[in-house]
Amino acid sequence: MSKYADFEGLRDRARELRLQGMTYDQIQVELGCSKSSISLWVRDLPKPERHTRRVTTDMTQAQAGRREAHERRLVEHEATRQAAATEIGTLSERELFLLGVALYWAEGAKAKPHPQIKFVNSDPNMIRTFLAWLRLMSVENERLRFTLQIHETADITAAEDYWQGIVGLGAAHFYKTAVKRHNPRTNRKNTGTGYRGCLTVSVLRGAELHRRIEGAWCGIVGGIDSITKTQCPI
Repeated sequence: MSKYADFEGLRDRARELRLQGMTYDQIQVELGCSKSSISLWVRDLPKPERHTRRVTTDMTQAQAGRREAHERRLVEHEATRQAAATEIGTLSERELFLLGVALYWAEGAKAKPHPQIKFVNSDPNMIRTFLAWLRLMSVENERLRFTLQIHETADITAAEDYWQGIVGLGAAHFYKTAVKRHNPRTNRKNTGTGYRGCLTVSVLRGAELHRRIEGAWCGIVGGIDSITKTQCPI
């Protein structure tokens, strides 16, 4: 049964729905009349474009909503990062000592039976932190050597200048740059202007320091025995 009791009401409603952008099928579902009647009633009206515009508008609004949500997350993430940085404050020498030991044991070379100090990383702040720790350990600049490892497609000269600025030491402390050949079949992520290779920090006559690191790491592990109920395997 139609929602409308009279023919005039059906026709007027059909024309109204057509002007809103409805198709014949949609009007038929709404009014319960035949498509032939609908065609007769609305044939003088322009073909609807409102539906397409509505879809486009909906998509635009959805995109704007996603962009707003993304920007809101960025603000929240930055606020969290800033709060965490403020919470750390100034490090004591003991905190830096423990941090450096853990950092080296995670990222540094542990070759045996002739241990040597080698620390490799592409993050300049990791390098700066490790160098601050070495100075805390009374390692003089004369014992420091650096090796840049970088792909041949990069700006090698700019990268060398960049790392010299980071470590605060000149070319005399740098070994010859190790240039890696580019393999076009490899899908590398470390590309672009921000790519400056990896830097290896080496300490001359570092065997004794390596043993101190090893012992200190064992001490750190031993310090949490009450929690882990384990024993340092070193």
